[in-house]
Amino acid sequence: MKNKLLHAIFDNIKTILYALIIAIVIRSLFFQPFYIPSSSMEPTLLVGDRIFVSKYSYGYSKHSFPFSPPFSNERFFTKDPKRGDLVVFKTPSDNRTDYIKRLIGLPGDTIQFKNGEIFLNNKKIKREKIKNESIIRCGSQNLNTVSFIETLPNGVSYNAVYSTKGTLKNSDEYKVPNDSFFLMGDNRDCSKDSRFLSSVGYVNKINLVGKASIIFFSNDTNINSILKIWNLNKSLRLDRFFKTL
Repeated sequence: MKNKLLHAIFDNIKTILYALIIAIVIRSLFFQPFYIPSSSMEPTLLVGDRIFVSKYSYGYSKHSFPFSPPFSNERFFTKDPKRGDLVVFKTPSDNRTDYIKRLIGLPGDTIQFKNGEIFLNNKKIKREKIKNESIIRCGSQNLNTVSFIETLPNGVSYNAVYSTKGTLKNSDEYKVPNDSFFLMGDNRDCSKDSRFLSSVGYVNKINLVGKASIIFFSNDTNINSILKIWNLNKSLRLDRFFKTL
């Protein structure tokens, strides 16, 4: 009886270990789920969205693995990200916190805001106003914003919003270093990103985690917590389920 019990315990432990190994491999090499906790990427990504990030899109580094083990400062099977990609990365300030932003500037690019518009390599990024005023979340507050469709030089278009108060008017010129990238939130006046050199700044290629690929689940946490299953139907955003990014 004792031997049978020990054998059963050993089999259960072995099954759990195998499951953990498989989960770590999938999470590290293929896809990892992420939760969107802030409004910095609205209206593209909303608080309460849950997304899958493809880990193989840009190759692999120590940040591809749980707890970022310090085995190397190189990337392997590297693939270059493209302008307009929604990139998950570890913030350079602590190499621990995951952020998601849109890639605007590549190595060697210059970026500057002039009179509220973005200039990339001294050429104004094309944009078209689609809404004179809309309400966008910013933490616990709401922002009155103007919405634009911006189009990058490679043809990638996206919706970006700017506060009607015009807080983002002019900036110094940013020069993106080698092997680094310049990323910004689509909610331009409610995003800590590469414009803030002391806290985020330029993101080195080592810090790239992966590319956001799909929203697989979404619920409005202002209406209902996901833990209150009996009330979940009031907050589900069914139109966002399995939406590609």
